Amino acid sequence: MLLNGALVNSCLIPVLQAADADITTIEGLGQGPQLDALQTAFLACGGAQCGICTPGMILAAAHLLDKEPDPTLEEIREGLSGNLCRCTGYMQIFDAVAEAVRRRNCA
Repeated sequence: MLLNGALVNSCLIPVLQAADADITTIEGLGQGPQLDALQTAFLACGGAQCGICTPGMILAAAHLLDKEPDPTLEEIREGLSGNLCRCTGYMQIFDAVAEAVRRRNCA
């Protein structure tokens, strides 16, 4: 999750530390029923398979893109390095982030 704009592991944050904080979860990225560009790109590129790592990957990607709107592949790999995925082999996830960047730049 994003806690006051910082990427954190939600399972490691004591509830009192999150009190009065601005918290963003995967559900908070889109606008109502409209998915965020990252969520759409993950679906289009096969970056979301079993779904266990998907929220963390997408939030890590959102954090990365807030800091670096046009990241290189190496920056994408580094930005997502704290998340583990057993299904995709990571390339579809990296492709999804790059696709979201392309969509944002074309909009």
